[in-house]
Amino acid sequence: MGMVKTLLDIRLIIFESLESGFSHMVTSVLTVFIVIDLFKAFVDYQENDRIRLTDITDATIFIVLREIAVGLYSQEFGYEFILSLAALLFVLSIMRVLAIKYSPAKSRAPGADTTNVQSEGQTAKQSVSAILDKCKAASESN
Repeated sequence: MGMVKTLLDIRLIIFESLESGFSHMVTSVLTVFIVIDLFKAFVDYQENDRIRLTDITDATIFIVLREIAVGLYSQEFGYEFILSLAALLFVLSIMRVLAIKYSPAKSRAPGADTTNVQSEGQTAKQSVSAILDKCKAASESN
């Protein structure tokens, strides 16, 4: 649904002002990234019956980045608000790094650090590709 909205926003660029249409496009694309990340967290919850802290912090980081981009583009926020969002982004990034470093799923074997990080990335890619395959199959059947 988000991609349909994004494609419909292209007509705003053509028929309305470029500034208004581009603003809608940027907002829509960033919102699609947030929805994809939330779907990834939901699929991970369905498979493992737990929610990982990294999934939640990723979604929150995407939301903060979206707000910063929209605020900077529309020039409605003051520098104090942008700086506070940047500080929040910094804290969330530190929290994500610490969540990966001190993950309870990580084994204590030597050399496990790189293996677990690689397998987490591969699992995320497989989950996202499974979701995209399901969406593609559903759109082809319609």
